[in-house]
Amino acid sequence: MDPPLDSLPARLARLAAALPLGDTLLVVGSGGHVKFPEISEQTYPFFSHAEYFYLTARECVDGIVAYDPRDGEWLSFVPAITEVERIWAGSTQLPGLPLAEFSAWLAARPDRPVANLGVLRPDIPVDTALNARIREHFHHARRPKDAAELATLRAAAASSAAGYAKIPALLRPGITERALQVELEAESFRGGGTRTGSGPIVGTGPNSAVLHFAPSHRALQTGDFVLIDAGAEINRYTADVTRTYVVGQPTQFQRDLYQTVLAAEKRAITRCVPGAEWTDLHLACAVDLVTGLVAMGVMRGNPESLVEQEAHTLFFPHGLGHMVGLGVRDGSGLFPGRTKNPRPSLRTLRMDLPLAPGYLVTIEPGLYFIPPLLQDPARRATYRDAINWPLVDQHLHLGGVRIEDNILVTTGAPENLTAAIPKTL
Repeated sequence: MDPPLDSLPARLARLAAALPLGDTLLVVGSGGHVKFPEISEQTYPFFSHAEYFYLTARECVDGIVAYDPRDGEWLSFVPAITEVERIWAGSTQLPGLPLAEFSAWLAARPDRPVANLGVLRPDIPVDTALNARIREHFHHARRPKDAAELATLRAAAASSAAGYAKIPALLRPGITERALQVELEAESFRGGGTRTGSGPIVGTGPNSAVLHFAPSHRALQTGDFVLIDAGAEINRYTADVTRTYVVGQPTQFQRDLYQTVLAAEKRAITRCVPGAEWTDLHLACAVDLVTGLVAMGVMRGNPESLVEQEAHTLFFPHGLGHMVGLGVRDGSGLFPGRTKNPRPSLRTLRMDLPLAPGYLVTIEPGLYFIPPLLQDPARRATYRDAINWPLVDQHLHLGGVRIEDNILVTTGAPENLTAAIPKTL
């Protein structure tokens, strides 16, 4: 699938109108190669900075995009390809102005402020406050996905679905977390994916309660939760999906925990409408999760009151989700002008903003039995009466459940781009 080059003129026009540049020049660097330690001729795989890629839809080592609001012209400066690069890497010359001409372009505009985004240019003085202000608006303008971006994201979701379709038949005692990762990635790549948007999370048994667990050679055992969080990427645009399974027949407690998370996820998805505040969605989902835990006998009290006391963070210690697109947290953050919420359970949320049409967000509630949280004496004292501690101790090494989908905010009902991936035990 080719990058969405035909959408770039309209994208650049929208961005120019959205940025409060005034007389400020904008310079966006792609970044350069990073060498492996002690292997001077080899480098890590190169990916242009997301801000550069958004403007160009291409990978270009040491590239620069420059914009002068006085003439309204976006210029691309690219390095000349060397003979060594042609021979060893098969590189071809990209279109654009010679990189050597950038210095003259900048020198012809003296005494103008410069916002330097992407990978910072060492030849441009850093104005941290200016860069932060322009980047805030740059990110905000990137949040609504255009038609070309959505087409790529739908393809990434389909590739992810191909990978997840392989998993249920593999869930048996003896297979390892690493083997599940390999099979999921292979099938996703056969389905069109070029890589995964981040390192796949595959946690089984107690490892499923480690939020970002890197797959190991642990072998599955009967009764294990199996939590997989991964998504295929195509042309830098990625899906981000989580599904949780059980090896063999789930216990009633596992089934109830899973159904609590699934019901909360479904309700949260329906709330993804224009104007909805992300913080409100997160707190409403926390109440839904706690309501389920109270019904299971794990927690005691009024769900709303328990959330106000932050008791939910013992079992739901992360946010409801984040934006996804050009990377797994594309465009996440604060609405322009906002600062971090001082409330402990909210200040670490990936974003704080009202939803709008075109936003693609993850909805990923989870409930986990995490020993470092649940065995902490201070937390046990604080929530002495809110938690059924003997029941918690019975399930301390159970692991956890997370369910995650990619939800497109529209002018009507929200659309689940990853709905084709089943959510059943």
